[in-house]
Amino acid sequence: MRDSQTIEVPASASIREALRVIDAGAYQIALVVGPTRELVGTVTDGDVRRGILAGRELSEPVTSVMNTSPRTATLADGRERILQLMRRRRIHQVPVLDAHGIVLGIEILDELLQPEALDNVVVLLAGGKGTRLRPITEDIPKPLVTVGDRPILERIVETLRDHGFHNFWMALNYKGHMIQEHFGDGSAFGVSVNYLNESRPLGTAGALGLLPEAPTKPFLVMNGDLLTAINPRNLLDFHARQGAAATMCVREFDFQVPYGVVDLDGHTFLGVEEKPVQRFFVNAGIYALSPRILDLVPPDEPLNMTDLFERIKARGDDVAVFPVREYWLDIGQLKDLEQARGEVIREFGDKQ
Repeated sequence: MRDSQTIEVPASASIREALRVIDAGAYQIALVVGPTRELVGTVTDGDVRRGILAGRELSEPVTSVMNTSPRTATLADGRERILQLMRRRRIHQVPVLDAHGIVLGIEILDELLQPEALDNVVVLLAGGKGTRLRPITEDIPKPLVTVGDRPILERIVETLRDHGFHNFWMALNYKGHMIQEHFGDGSAFGVSVNYLNESRPLGTAGALGLLPEAPTKPFLVMNGDLLTAINPRNLLDFHARQGAAATMCVREFDFQVPYGVVDLDGHTFLGVEEKPVQRFFVNAGIYALSPRILDLVPPDEPLNMTDLFERIKARGDDVAVFPVREYWLDIGQLKDLEQARGEVIREFGDKQ
């Protein structure tokens, strides 16, 4: 059992303060406690994301998103009973309480079990021409453009590898031979890499029709030009809990109208809102897909991911969204590349 004091927050804390505890700790959970350390509730990464989708602000009390009835254990339960509980309920953290509900510590499933590498396939979309990054991409494909001390795509592979993923497919088109020469079979990076060579651009989903066989487990698809600190394990866990055929990562996007917006009722003036901020959720270019959706992808035909999601929804399958609250940047334009190169030290502790 681990000491839990570093992941405890008072019931008066904000969602933002609880997030700092979750992100700083290794357990992906915060325990909400009362004055005498009695357990009031728990907050996980998933609880916060559901709150964001419901319109919660990070300044609101943590009690507005916490789980008020978490699964708990006592010292009398013992290791095997706690492990059985965690397996049965598919939970990764269990607070351990005394007879009065006071927190004694926390048990972590990953520490009770020997962690294994994930067999889930990852498809990286690396075939785009990167026209908005010219003249840089006249000589190299966009995924090989460097951010810090290595290419964008190499960063993506290493991040996924560090989370246990090792089975990669890369969809190639524009200057694809350069990417293939850089990664080879993947052994130099501690992974296995195979390639889907597009004879023509197939869009963000069409390359899935080139897979020689369907994955046996839910798989990830990710654009090859993203700089992000997302935990892909959290995405797969969320996808499984939702029972979804497809899950799309979404990012909150704010747009400030540069004018005063006039509220009207016919010809009647009702008021003016000066420079209001509009908030939207936009596609973040990261997806978790169940193998059964591949029958909606025609072989060797262009298809965009948004169209595939529409097909999945039209068939009646469940489609979920996973809000990305971690660092995320789509390196689509030169200004984005300069931003990424300026932020890589702060966000990833890297050197330029």
